[in-house]
Parts: sequence; structure tokens; C-alpha cells
Amino acid sequence: MSVARLPIVVGFGGFNAAGRASGHHAYRRMVIESLPELPRQETLAGLAVMMGLISYVEGAYRDSADQALDLADIEARYGEQILDGTLIRRIDKSFFDVDAAHWQKSATLGAGDSPLVFELRKRDLPEPVPTDWLVNDIDGDRVRVTASGGLEVKFDSYRDIPVKSAGQLPRGFNPGSLYNSHYHPRALQLAVIGASDAIQSIGIKWSAIMAAVQPDQVGVYASNVMSQMDENGFGGLLQSRLKGGRVSAKQCPLGLNTMPADFVNAYILGSVGQTGAITGACASFLYNLQAAAEDIASGKCRVAVVGCAEAPIVLEIIDGYATMGALASEEKLKKLDGTDEIDPRRTSRPFGENAGFTMAEASQYVVLMDDALAIELGADIHGAVGDVFINADGFKKSISAPGPGNYITMAKAVASAKAILGEESIKQRSLIQAHGSSTPQNRVTESQIFDQVAQVFGIENWPVSAVKAYVGHSLSAASGEQLIASLGVFKYGIIPGVKTIDKVADDVFADRLQIATKDVVASQQLDVAFLNSKGFGGNNATASIFAPHVVERMLARRFGEKGMARYRDKREQVRAAAEAYDVAAQQGNFATIYHFGEGLIDESQIRLDQDSVQLPGFAHPIDLIFANRYADMCE
Repeated sequence: MSVARLPIVVGFGGFNAAGRASGHHAYRRMVIESLPELPRQETLAGLAVMMGLISYVEGAYRDSADQALDLADIEARYGEQILDGTLIRRIDKSFFDVDAAHWQKSATLGAGDSPLVFELRKRDLPEPVPTDWLVNDIDGDRVRVTASGGLEVKFDSYRDIPVKSAGQLPRGFNPGSLYNSHYHPRALQLAVIGASDAIQSIGIKWSAIMAAVQPDQVGVYASNVMSQMDENGFGGLLQSRLKGGRVSAKQCPLGLNTMPADFVNAYILGSVGQTGAITGACASFLYNLQAAAEDIASGKCRVAVVGCAEAPIVLEIIDGYATMGALASEEKLKKLDGTDEIDPRRTSRPFGENAGFTMAEASQYVVLMDDALAIELGADIHGAVGDVFINADGFKKSISAPGPGNYITMAKAVASAKAILGEESIKQRSLIQAHGSSTPQNRVTESQIFDQVAQVFGIENWPVSAVKAYVGHSLSAASGEQLIASLGVFKYGIIPGVKTIDKVADDVFADRLQIATKDVVASQQLDVAFLNSKGFGGNNATASIFAPHVVERMLARRFGEKGMARYRDKREQVRAAAEAYDVAAQQGNFATIYHFGEGLIDESQIRLDQDSVQLPGFAHPIDLIFANRYADMCE
């Protein structure tokens, strides 16, 4: 029996309402009031640069008057503004005006006894001219129209929309400014900068990684749920005729929900390896993670980039989810709180008295390597993927209602981790990253699943965190935010509390759960985090993520102390390179990777024989020698 290879997290990055994911900065924003002074101030400084409040010039942070600032100055002068411009907040007018959102109101003009008479330019006449119109020339350019049956028109109108909060990128940060993003939909801008952030966080040049593997041993697994629905994607494509405009050549291809993978292959990595764009509603990140982890464990893939990028703060999308009753509207929250004023930052309330989820935009990517390659290259270990389980709900009455599939995924994940790490790790040193969507139904059904699993496995006071309280629900990327927050918990030992609620709701099954309303410092090192995700349509997924100290202990058994000693020596240089990138990014130098029209493969130089394919520019050939997997079935 072949030994499975362990999928190790060697890099992570992205951007969301809390800021930049790499270097644990987005996580640190979530627990900023619980951090020591230096990491708190460093995170604030990085956010201040992202938001355009300050710059880094000639070796110092500087304000608009070119005065040098130290970290304490930045916190004192800009701290409140930085905190106010991050996490969930009132939707910025750069998206649309929530108090006067554009609408079109239908009306009929001239529907009385008298015909409607109006003038217009001849070139603006509809094709064909309606049969009840009498058209007379005024001059060579204009005509007079007499419409006996009236005229159907649409007036520009502006209405208040009930949903006014979302998880948005830090105020003032423009993702498209980091590279040549002309005509790219926002979700693809997020995909490019998020995947680039993850790749550079590794601390190993991508060329060095590619020199160590065959070209087809790299995989990219990424997608999104809502595709690209803004003006540069499907949104513009579908609206163009209704607005009297023309479809562009880019809107259709760039709108596809495979693009968060395709752009990484084509413009960041130049990969010719495995690719996939799997969607499972709000569990999509875990669907992609499962595919990557299985391919690494089986040896099919040695390096995998996994991620999702979603930009759903689009009026039509919010309108759709709001009409379903899925989003927290101001009126619902006012009624719930018994007040005329609500705090837009507290609209997402997992496991509390809540009224629906809060939409968010985000890009989250992680880089996985098999254990042998990580040891060979000295890659840093941030965690490892134990297992990812996916199960459907069976027959459903409502496509959006929860069902039994999540019982299966959660129980399997805990049982699998118990088999690998032992009972004590599960009972004493584990954490749940809940789906925590902030709907009344979710708080009951998800907590009941946790409670029953805890009872079966003898778990008491099980810590539960729910990052949607901070950053909202980014749909496909949501589980990526759970994963990256878990890596932060492993490093800092601070479990983010659900700080948007005053208390846990009475109908939550909380007897065996620890759902804190403030940050909690873990009493001991955590060994494993369980990421739980539930999606419309019965898309349930649960993953187990192992902590770095657990992974190193496992690797020591496989590679021995001498092998680990050599690995640690190499790792020092890798960590230094990763730290150098982190410092540069803190100062606003993201050096986003984007290769447009560069490094194209000359197909005339491809060499092919029965044993291999050799591509120009790649160190190793692609192996064509296969064993017969079905030898027992063949003569």
C-alpha cells in the first residue's frame, strides 16, 4: 500500500475587509485589541498605506506633508480612521448609493384620448417604427412623431435599498491599481492580487519551485460562485442591449467563473499543469481544497494553488439575495433591536439574535506542497490539510434550507482527525471555524450539529469562532477566510470572539460549545481546526487543518531528525525571504505578479517521444511512462 503524501500549507495570501491576508495581517486586524503593541501598530501601519492615508518614502512612513511618522504616530493620528475604514461597514458610494440606488420606473405617456406628439432626431427612431406612429420630417435631422396609442417609457429613478452594509476592502484601497488591470472585472483583479500575495508569501521564487518538479505536477484549483457580474463581466454583457450599448469582446470570457483559476495559470504562474474550477455555492473553497489535497496525497500533483475570488457587492446581486430574505436589512435589525438607529458594523451576528447574513468581497489563496517537496526546498510550514469531506443533503423541500449532509461531513472530519492525531487532540486541543452565516436558521441547525458531534466524541467546552462577524460572507471565498484565520490562531493563540453579539441566542445549542463574545487566549497550543461550510443546494463541506507543530512532529517520524535538521537550515533562508516580502508589502510595494504576453511557449520547440514531452523553458520533461492501473483486469 502506497503512503499518502501530506498536503502542507507553505504560503497564503489574499485581501478582504480586514486587509492583506499574508503575514497574518488580516487575522491581526480581527483581534487587534488583543495584540501586543508592536504587531498591533505594524498592522495599523500596513493598513494606513493600503488605504492611502500615508506613504513609505526614503526609509520612513510619511504623511501628506512629507513629515516622517513612527508607528506610535500612525496609531495616534490614524488609528480610529483605519479601524472605521475596515471590516463590515456601510456600503461605500464607490459601489452605489444605498440611499439612492439607480432604478428604472415604467410608465405610459399619452394614454388618454389625445395622441402623444413629440420630436426626436431621425437617427434615434426605433427599428422598425411602430405601426401606430405617424412620422413627419421637420428638417433633414429631426422628425415629429404622433403616437396614437401612447408611449411606453422607463424613467431614471432612485430608491432606498433595505441592505446598507457589506464587508468591503479597506476604504481607499484600489485592487486594480496594483497591476495593469484595464477592463478586468473586480473579482479578477482580486484573484490576481490575492494569488500573487500568496505566491510571494512562500519565500521561494516560483522558478525554483518549478525547477524541482515536472511541469504537469503543478495544479491550480480556484473559482467563484457569482461569476463576474460587474460592468466589465457578465453584468455589462447582460445589460448592454437594454442600455442601448454594445457588448465588448472581453465581457463574455472574463465573466466565466473559471477565471480565478485561468488568470492564475495564464498570467501569474505560466502553468501547464492540472487545473480545476469547482463550485459548491458557499463551500466552493473547500471543494477546491479537497481536489488539491487529494491530488497531492495521491502523488498526481506536488504543488497546488487553491483559492476563490468573489466581488458580489453589485446592486443586482444584493437585490437578489435580499429578495430571498437572506440578507440583514436595516428594518429587520431595527425591529430586532427595538431601536431607530442600527450600527452598520454589527449587521453580521453569528449565533446571536440575528436577521440574515452580510455580503462581502474577498480573495483568498493558499499554496500547498507535498511533504517531501516542502522538506527538500525548506518551505515554511503554516499548517496541513488533514481531510476534506463533502456530502449533499438528499431530497430537499427548499434548495436554500439546511439538511443532513453537514452531520456527515462534520462527523467524518472529527473521526478522521481522531484517527490521525488521537483522541486528546480532538477533545482538548481543537477549534471549530463555524460557517456562522448569521441567519436565525443557521444558528440553530449548525450549533445542533456541533453539539451532537461533541457529545459523541466526548468534547466539552468546544471553542467556536465565526469570522463572518468581522468580514461578512464572501460566498465562494468564505472558507478560505476561515482557513487563513485558523493559521493566525495557530501562530498567536488568540481565538477571535463573536464580538458583534451581546450574548449567544437562547435557541443555540451551546451547552458543549464555547462561543465567546470577546477574544479568547487559548490555554494551550491547538492541534487542529475544523472548517465548516454550508451552501445553498445542499453543498456541505468540513475540513480538518493541522497546526504547524503537529505537522513538524509528523514529518520528523517520516524524515527523521537528520532530515528535519537539514530542512530547518534551509528554512531560515526561506523565512528571511518571506519576511522581506512582508516588509515590502507593508510599505505598499506589493510587486504584484502579472505576466501579460510574456514567456509564451514556442510550440515549434516542443519535443515529443513515447517516453516524455519536453517543453521549452521547463527544467524537467513530462513523463509518458504509465503503469497499467487495471492490470488485474487485463490479459
